[in-house]
Amino acid sequence: MIKVGDNIPDITLKQMTSAGPTDVSLRQYCAGRKVVIFALPGAFTPTCSESHVPSYIEQAQALRDKGVEAVACISTADFFVMDAWGKSLGTGDLVDMIADGNHEFTRAAGMTLDLSGVGLGERSQRYVMVLEDGVIKHLAMESDPGAATVSAADAVLAAL
Repeated sequence: MIKVGDNIPDITLKQMTSAGPTDVSLRQYCAGRKVVIFALPGAFTPTCSESHVPSYIEQAQALRDKGVEAVACISTADFFVMDAWGKSLGTGDLVDMIADGNHEFTRAAGMTLDLSGVGLGERSQRYVMVLEDGVIKHLAMESDPGAATVSAADAVLAAL
């Protein structure tokens, strides 16, 4: 499992842009800047849609005021789903909706969550990390994947 002090795994994910699906190298995404990456179990799910992502939309300016240059949401959904979900929530350019459709980053980070018992399959744990030039400076994982407290934007602001 990743931990504070580690470099972000060098995994390439996908993001839908106006030019179509685009590769996003997480190492390059984080290079030379302060970035917040939060991950969650699923697009269009209650906690994720009603509180987790909205917390980052609402606090986008406060995060930028603390030096955060980019905020990314990673889910194990595909890039079509992440794009539609971002549009439905109005993330605009406030939160980059990045797809880990093959679960490569989630597995490399040691953050898988097995929700097969409730019919949801393998997903991501709910967590947040603050990175500076690709190095994890803060990491918080929810003990209850249905809650968004330590991984919400307010908690990140308090940690910065």
